[in-house]
Amino acid sequence: MARGCLCCLKYLMFLFNLIFWLCGCGLLGVGIWLSATQGSFATLAPSLPSLSAANLLIAIGTIVMVVGFLGCLGAIKESKCLLLSFFIVLLVIFFMELILIILFFVYRTEVGEYAREDLKMGLRLYGSEGNVGLTNAWNIIQTEYECCGVDNSTDWDAVLGSNIVPDSCCQEYSKECGKHSPSKWFAPGCYNKIETLLEKQTAVIGSIVISIVVIQILGMAFSMILFHQISRSGKKYKA
Repeated sequence: MARGCLCCLKYLMFLFNLIFWLCGCGLLGVGIWLSATQGSFATLAPSLPSLSAANLLIAIGTIVMVVGFLGCLGAIKESKCLLLSFFIVLLVIFFMELILIILFFVYRTEVGEYAREDLKMGLRLYGSEGNVGLTNAWNIIQTEYECCGVDNSTDWDAVLGSNIVPDSCCQEYSKECGKHSPSKWFAPGCYNKIETLLEKQTAVIGSIVISIVVIQILGMAFSMILFHQISRSGKKYKA
């Protein structure tokens, strides 16, 4: 019975990690595609030029693929080395996530102010040469979230001139509607608008975070169970 349970656990872990690896391949593929075709998904933060949607997807996809590969091969080959590596990688990722979450809540106000100022600095690159991605990103955000600037439309004064905003700030789009027509512009700033939307989705975000943590803990637990069973048997079980 113990042997049958171990084989069942081994194949379940293999199947789970195979799906995990395929998801990583998908994320990596989308990230590469965005990187090759993009512009619209560039970073809005000038101090973090690498923090774009494409780069984030490539990084996350690569990590997911490595973890999934270690889990798949370790389970099917009953390799103690690979299972231990899988456990260590998941443990490191888990502690990194935990540290980031703690730091975020401890320095939440400081992080918010820094992000706000950094976004305002990014506005100055709007429409400049070599910053098509940032320009498109601002246009998309202002149109989709019905907002204008970081705090309000006056953030654009230092960029485009007094009483001028991008046309994407207009409640009803028309060519050059962003010139000298404040009554036609979106009133809320994008920072507060998005922050409010995220606060309303706290339950959904919390559920996603908890699900990720549970999956990581289960992965570490299953890998250790297989690792100890293989160590105690001193030989590989036949599937």
